[in-house]
Amino acid sequence: MSTDTENNKTAGRWLQPLILLVLLAVLVVIILLGRYQQFGDAVLELPGQEMLYTVPPGSSLNKLAYDLHARNIIEYPRLFILLGRESDASRRLQAGEYILQQGLTPRTLLEQLVEGKVNQYELTLIEGHTFREMLARIYADPVLTHTLTDETDVGIMEKLGQPGQHPEGRFLPDTYYFTRGMTDVDFLARAWQAMNDQLTIEWEGREEGLPFKTPDEALILASIVEKETGAVEERPVIAGVFVRRLQKGMRLQTDPTVIYGMGESFDGNIRKRDLLKDTPYNTYTREGLPPTPIAMPGADAIHAVLHPAGGKSLYFVAMGEGKHYFSNTLQQHNLAVDKFQKNKKGIQLPPSGQAQ
Repeated sequence: MSTDTENNKTAGRWLQPLILLVLLAVLVVIILLGRYQQFGDAVLELPGQEMLYTVPPGSSLNKLAYDLHARNIIEYPRLFILLGRESDASRRLQAGEYILQQGLTPRTLLEQLVEGKVNQYELTLIEGHTFREMLARIYADPVLTHTLTDETDVGIMEKLGQPGQHPEGRFLPDTYYFTRGMTDVDFLARAWQAMNDQLTIEWEGREEGLPFKTPDEALILASIVEKETGAVEERPVIAGVFVRRLQKGMRLQTDPTVIYGMGESFDGNIRKRDLLKDTPYNTYTREGLPPTPIAMPGADAIHAVLHPAGGKSLYFVAMGEGKHYFSNTLQQHNLAVDKFQKNKKGIQLPPSGQAQ
């Protein structure tokens, strides 16, 4: 009996500390779990209202955690790693440039990096700009990666996989969103494809009886309409004038084509000698359409030439404030020129687009 008693006393001496250790371990686990939960939902202390943060391609969760710790964005990198593994974010991180904003938590930060909510930049290609004007905007963009250096128009189109195609008018004016790292060639490819898609859709839905054999011819006239007016409501009307002139075999006689043909010699004024000087783009000396577009037409101008307004007007003249007066006959047009361009008094005209 004495031996059993001694064994029980010995077991009792070991059991009590063991229970205490277990209880202590449970307490530590509870504290760590509480800290872990608190860490995941604690608001991060960013250096400002927002900051740019870049996740390089191939970044691991561990590298990310310790980089955030080094920048004093998170306090416990190991807890961040644990949080990322628990949510399976470690295998789904997406590289890119992110905007981190106040109110972000480790949990929502990981969600942002997994969903790939990268920072988007924008660049607008402007309706009516020429190819060279468009390129100037692209070259000046500070975010795009610039790979085109002293490239000719021919060289640029070759890099886009469109050898032999004239670049003028081949890119759709629009606002494009992109991420840091996109190259100028990739950006141009997007704008080229957007124009190709837009023109294809409009061509398939065109009205019957139009004087165009190919979508390219419609694009050329759309570029002229784009340069003639900035008023959306006038584009179908001006398109109607040009369509009727083409159908009747009349010359288009439009100043923007003359200006384009003059190139760098244009000083802001068109003189009579410029209208008489023959170039492939002078629609006063040549019949039909010029050989290429003269600018970037927008979607509205393309739609207008493939759905022109009806009527009988064959002429138009600027009245000021971006508006035009439309005439059915040359005699009426000459009177409109006297009234609106030469400011002659006492000239009475019918409403625009109606016969005198």
